[in-house]
Amino acid sequence: MRIFYFLGRLRSWACIAAIASASSGAWAQTAKPANLVDPFEGVNRSIYAFNEVLDHAVMRPVAIAYTELLPRWMRNSVTHFFGNLADVWSIPNNALSLRPKATLDSIKRVAINSTVGLLGLVDVASTLDIDKHPADFGLMLNRWGVPSGPFVEVPLLGPRTLIQVVVYPLDWSGNLANHVNDVVLRDLMMAVSFTDLRASYLQAEDVVNAVALDLYSFKRDSYLQRRVYLQNDGESAGSMDDRP
Repeated sequence: MRIFYFLGRLRSWACIAAIASASSGAWAQTAKPANLVDPFEGVNRSIYAFNEVLDHAVMRPVAIAYTELLPRWMRNSVTHFFGNLADVWSIPNNALSLRPKATLDSIKRVAINSTVGLLGLVDVASTLDIDKHPADFGLMLNRWGVPSGPFVEVPLLGPRTLIQVVVYPLDWSGNLANHVNDVVLRDLMMAVSFTDLRASYLQAEDVVNAVALDLYSFKRDSYLQRRVYLQNDGESAGSMDDRP
């Protein structure tokens, strides 16, 4: 299990490498007009190719085995458990964004799912129509007008915005699973979290591969659109009633 402890440390170094790659990419730009969203596209595509090789060699086969060995109800419980941990970190970020409804909903979700929902294994809050409001530290800064910065493909971690890379240590610290004292249990939780997340993308892969002419551009644009959606909490800019 020490390999997962190593991977946890490697994620932090991957973020540092991403910043360094972005910086070097800025110096490597030619006379070709830069893509304002992805000015370091050459570097990003190289890292994306590396991530794809690693994914097809390791993560995808593990995710497939995971879906085949575990029944759906058990996988759903795993997803709900880690989703509940994410809701815990959403509380302070929504509060710092001065979003009272999102903050209150996040508090209610954690309180209900952590008790009636058996430590988050059952998503009771969603059955009670309590909305989920994902918020990391980068989104909180975005909501206060801090720009996301350019798109960055991070080794091992995949797509990110530059602000996400910069504040990654804070988001990492905000995940309660990373504060488990038992090293073996912490490594196991990290491994299951990675695997469950990867398994959630399996069904969509065939569709994406069939319709996307350029997988890198498709995944980049989809990721950035998702960040904008989360920044607006799923609402249009003009309809948000509790934005700062």
